[in-house]
Amino acid sequence: MTSNELTVASGELTALRLIDIAYSIDLARAERLWAERSGQAFNRSHLSTPPKAVSFGVAPLWLALGDVAFPLADGPVTGQLSVRLYDFGVAALSLRISVKDRPWSAYTRDVESLDAQVGAGADPAFWTDLLARVREILLPSLDRPATSALDEDYLIATVHAFDVPVDAESLKEQLDLTQVLSGETRPLSRAARKELLSRSFSYYADDLVVLNWDRAFVYEPRRDTDVADVIEVANAQLVELRYYDTLLDDELPLMYDQVENARTAASLLASRRFAYLARRLYTLVAEVTELTERVDNALQVTEDVYLARVYSTALSLFRVPTLSASVDRKLAIVRDTYAALYEEASSRRAELLEIAIVVLIVVEIAISLLRV
Repeated sequence: MTSNELTVASGELTALRLIDIAYSIDLARAERLWAERSGQAFNRSHLSTPPKAVSFGVAPLWLALGDVAFPLADGPVTGQLSVRLYDFGVAALSLRISVKDRPWSAYTRDVESLDAQVGAGADPAFWTDLLARVREILLPSLDRPATSALDEDYLIATVHAFDVPVDAESLKEQLDLTQVLSGETRPLSRAARKELLSRSFSYYADDLVVLNWDRAFVYEPRRDTDVADVIEVANAQLVELRYYDTLLDDELPLMYDQVENARTAASLLASRRFAYLARRLYTLVAEVTELTERVDNALQVTEDVYLARVYSTALSLFRVPTLSASVDRKLAIVRDTYAALYEEASSRRAELLEIAIVVLIVVEIAISLLRV
């Protein structure tokens, strides 16, 4: 520690692992199951911002998972475990570690130690074991539990107070935030540093938020959690849209094969196959459209301009609008295919009806001739 190094008087480190666990979650039933079997704390999440300014489409369910001893760079600490469940099928697992009286260099080491143990490249056993505990209790509330784990990780470094008063502009000058935001230990180029710090926001003179793809730094003396909450919601939306984008990627080739098989079928069977495929595609479109609309409306930010900027930047940074547009394009292909199949099925049925009428006329003529 150098003589002029800032010390983090109080703060916290939060590691998130967001996992798609089901088609949807019955949050009311999950709440009852948790109350009956765990005996631990739970609540329906809300932000400290007035509801008129920011509101959830369906408020997620927050569940406490207890404490855990966790080894950081300079020794073991106690972390608080929790999970937040979103009705569109995502579980946001969280490990939160309080920090007190840590020099900035030691705080940076803690960030790297946490990321090395539970980040993207770490052994996933910590999170899979935690998720297994949640699933065991809440399984009846999960609609169509996921068979494969699609996940995202995120790390939030939060400071509530330094040992001396400091404002946002001074922070960016006095502290090297690049290692906390990027995980790089070697000095970055000026252009890379500028890009890394370009997504920074301040509302008051003494608060600061800097976003990166998989990490964020938050300086919040008032201890509001709203910024961290909207970052989590944006990640949850990313996970779910990735799931539906992958689902449609897998579905489209199968759809093309099934359409081709139906077209090569005998005429008597083709109309039935076309009708079956049309119904199946209609069901797929309805389900995906319903869930993606629920994802898009997960959080509404209206009057809180500052939080809206942070939230919209996080969505853009995580490529959520791009993924949403990709899902919409693929849904449009499925809808067009459904319409074509329905039209072809109707055409085949009309063709069969015409043949049946002609056959009946021929039979009637034949019977008349035989009577003569």
